[in-house]
Amino acid sequence: MLKDIDAVIFDLDGSLVDSMWIWEQIDIEYLGRFGIALPDNLQYEIEGKSFSETAYFFKERFQIPDPVQKIKDDWNEMAWNKYSCEVPLKDGADSFLSYCKANNIKLGIATSNSRELAMNVAAVHGLENYFDCIMTGCDVEKGKPAPDIYLAVADALKVDPSRCLVFEDIIPGILAGKAAGMKVCAVEDTYSEGIRAEKKELADYYIEDYTNLTSFY
Repeated sequence: MLKDIDAVIFDLDGSLVDSMWIWEQIDIEYLGRFGIALPDNLQYEIEGKSFSETAYFFKERFQIPDPVQKIKDDWNEMAWNKYSCEVPLKDGADSFLSYCKANNIKLGIATSNSRELAMNVAAVHGLENYFDCIMTGCDVEKGKPAPDIYLAVADALKVDPSRCLVFEDIIPGILAGKAAGMKVCAVEDTYSEGIRAEKKELADYYIEDYTNLTSFY
C-alpha cells in the first residue's frame, strides 16, 4: 500500500477520528431551534460539502434567518465540547501516524469540517507535530467530490498527487481522491456501513481500522 507513496492525506471525520455520529445530533438540535424536523435524507444531501457550503445549503434549504457566519459559529459552539471530550482517534491511527513520521512520509489532513474543530481535534490528540498541512474545504473553491482539496494539500506538501495515498470514509471523499489522481483507501465507519460494498468497489484498498495496516506495508 505504501510502495511509491511520499505522502498520506487523511479525511478527518469518520476516517481519522470517530465523529460522524455527532453531526446528526447537532442537526436535530439546530433545526429544532427553528421548529424544523430533521429530513431523512439530509446527511446524503450534504455529504462532502465544505463547512461553508453546508451552512449556505442550510440557509437556503431551511430558510434560516441567521447569516451564514452565525450558522457556522453556532455549529462550532455546539460541537466544541464533543470534539474535545468525546471523539477518539480510529483504532490504531496513532501507531500508523508514528510509522509514517518515522519513515519520512509526509502527512496532511483534508477535511470538510471547520478549521476550528480540526485544530481542536489536533490539539486534543497531540497531532500538531505529525501533520505538515491541515486544510479545510473552505480553503478551496469546491468541496468533495471535486478534487480541489486533495490537490491543494498535495501542492502544500510539495508531493506529486500520484505519490499520495488518501484515507476516506464516504463516497464523495473517495471520488475526490481518485479524481485528484491519488490512491485511495476506504475506511470502515458505522455511519457509512450501508454503502460498504460501493466503497470497496471505488477505492483501491479497504480497512476496518488502522490496527492491521502493517500487513499492507
